[in-house]
Amino acid sequence: MTVGAGTAAMPVRLQQAVAVVLAFAFAYFLSALLRAVTATLAPVFSSELGLQPADLGLLAGAYFLGFAAMQLPLGRALDRFGARRVLLVLLSGAVLGCLAFAQAETLTSLIAARLLIGMGVSACLMAPLTCYRHLFDTSTQLRLNSWMLMTGSLGMLASTLPVQLLLPLTGWRGLFNVLAALLVMAMAFVAWHAPRGGPATDAPCAGSYRDIARHPSFVAMAPLGFFNYGGLIAIQSLWAGPWLTQVGRYSAVQAAEGLFAINLIMLCAFMTWGVVMPRLVRRGVQAQQLITWGLPASLLALAWIVALGPAAGALHWALWCLLSTLVSLSQPAVGQAFAAALAGRALSAFNLVIFAGVFCVQWGIGLGIDALAAAGWGKVASFQGAMAAFGLCCALSHAWFVWRQRRMLIIAPDIPPR
Repeated sequence: MTVGAGTAAMPVRLQQAVAVVLAFAFAYFLSALLRAVTATLAPVFSSELGLQPADLGLLAGAYFLGFAAMQLPLGRALDRFGARRVLLVLLSGAVLGCLAFAQAETLTSLIAARLLIGMGVSACLMAPLTCYRHLFDTSTQLRLNSWMLMTGSLGMLASTLPVQLLLPLTGWRGLFNVLAALLVMAMAFVAWHAPRGGPATDAPCAGSYRDIARHPSFVAMAPLGFFNYGGLIAIQSLWAGPWLTQVGRYSAVQAAEGLFAINLIMLCAFMTWGVVMPRLVRRGVQAQQLITWGLPASLLALAWIVALGPAAGALHWALWCLLSTLVSLSQPAVGQAFAAALAGRALSAFNLVIFAGVFCVQWGIGLGIDALAAAGWGKVASFQGAMAAFGLCCALSHAWFVWRQRRMLIIAPDIPPR
């Protein structure tokens, strides 16, 4: 790990760097757990509260709506005030959201609480990535990005079988009270270990979101972020669970075990990318090349799942998720395309695209399932049709990216937007 190699001069010892990374990682672990827990709790919400697929999609998507709504102000705040201060303020909102969710009695109050949770954890990845942009060199940023995503997969892993096993002891309301307490603990770790002030507080705030949105790298990557990356999170954090129970006829426990396997495989994938990607960069292999040639395999895997229908189980979804992890390389690639002073805004703008995509895909699949069922399609066929439409959007997004690549509109790292 190369420490102190960023554009700003903030000398950091290795021991301090590890403490910073671990503090940020714990907060991101909890945010990922909160993101994905609705997939495990979906059968409970359906039976206890009578929620339909569209209701589940809206409830799960409320997290991402709140998350997305914060991204543009978050980017400016990170560039102006620094990662530590912004993250602590927002996490306090997540604590209140968990407590409110635990007390909610109606779908409306559940949605409002989940919206607040999404807003509260909206900086849990952007804050560390912005901090890393100032502290570490390019290859270390790529490694840490993958390892942060690995931590997120660990949180999603914890949201599956461990949550299923914990439910008889705490109930879903008690679970959210426990999560509120863990978020307070995460705030203490961040307050103790994260850099105070630092380069982000001194960075100039010149440059607009319009400039970022027009940047060639951003234009090429945005549809991938919306449909492919956002769709990966939408499936992983919600729709893999209902597919297993309603299409594959898994029991609730079997579905939790299947989701555990999916997230374990993704954890291993991100850990591998963290090891491999810096070596590939040193050999001249760029993230854009890997996305161009590798991502179509995920499209084929999704088409296979749709064709198999009830025969497609957890391992098939795990394969699709594994192949789709390539799209995660788009996030650090976008961050490196901008000067460090714009890192917070660039990363947050792209994150806005991703999580707007998560909300739209998550809710859209639910609406699609309900619409096809209302048109007379069977349950399995409705799921297949909705997933096929999602797959078509992913294929068109990849085609757009390849076309922009061929027009030579992907620029080298660290060139500010024009």
